Amino acid sequence: MSFSLDPHRFAQRVGAWLQAEGPESDVVVSCRVRLARNIDGFPFILRLDDAKAKELSDRLREVLVDQRLDGETIWVGMEEAAPIVRLLLRERYLVSRDLAPTDPSLAARPGRGVAFGENETLSIMVNEEDHLRLQSLSAGYSLQEAWQRVRDLDRVLEKNLTFAHSDRLGYLTGCPTNVGTGLRASVMMHLPALGLVKSELEKVFNAAQRTGLAVRGMYGEGSRAAGDFYQISNQVTLGSSEEDLIADLEELVPCIVDFERKVRGVLMTEQGATVEDRVKRSYGMLRTARSLATEVALMHLSNVRLGVVLGLLAGLPLAELNQTAVQIQKGHVHMLVGDANGKLSEATERDRQRAAFLRRRFAELSN
Repeated sequence: MSFSLDPHRFAQRVGAWLQAEGPESDVVVSCRVRLARNIDGFPFILRLDDAKAKELSDRLREVLVDQRLDGETIWVGMEEAAPIVRLLLRERYLVSRDLAPTDPSLAARPGRGVAFGENETLSIMVNEEDHLRLQSLSAGYSLQEAWQRVRDLDRVLEKNLTFAHSDRLGYLTGCPTNVGTGLRASVMMHLPALGLVKSELEKVFNAAQRTGLAVRGMYGEGSRAAGDFYQISNQVTLGSSEEDLIADLEELVPCIVDFERKVRGVLMTEQGATVEDRVKRSYGMLRTARSLATEVALMHLSNVRLGVVLGLLAGLPLAELNQTAVQIQKGHVHMLVGDANGKLSEATERDRQRAAFLRRRFAELSN
């Protein structure tokens, strides 16, 4: 179906993967597996003119809607979507910045869209860097679950579509770094203890680089780390099988999980009072502050999340904190607290709105 997204209702309810606590959830927030695919017979995106882009989009939309992703498939065309809708989709990890520009001077190119299921565990970007970007999201350290879900979708689509493929190179993609499997797998990790000991965090970065993995911020390539949230992902897709690429992550991630937990234990043993003070101060700020910028709010949420897993704070489910980290982004704040019918507020007013949202949320969680 073509879906006119109600941005207010959309902002109120996040995807199922954000509402659950998966394995190793004290350190691992979520896993994502993405597959890049192109349709044989159509030029790659850089050579795809507007008429061909629309033709391809119409064809793909029909196929995707028929798949009933996570129940009923929702389709949002970027040309028709309001800037606030594009921003919300980006903040929910359903689309990229390139697919959904929110700057009014940067109109979305014709033929671009996204299909996703009601639970938001599966989404497919159409005509971004490739004709198709299939994505699966899962809660906690459930990489195999995310991989199997997107692999199943890939196999179903391959029965209805002919993907551009080379017997020698594998799947052909718009960017050479994705040729081969077209697979990018990433694990979102919360590393507050390592963040407090920068020399130890550097060891994680170095270990990732030695094994061909990259460490990025919470919104992936080109984003900065905020609130001690980091994405660990593969960089190379050619010359390895999908299973090998997943295995590389599965080899490193448990080591990082153990490392983070050990540093947490050392901090509690050697600086327990300082850690508790930091946690309680952040909890107090989130409950009482009158103005909070996004990065400051994420820092306090990071401290509170650490306090919960260390047993310093009770009654605060990690899933609620994960959801809150998304809903304090500017698009969500605008729809949940600001003037939903007007333009985005200026930064200073938005900071006040964000603080008001957090005061209300933490009052609800404390009851």
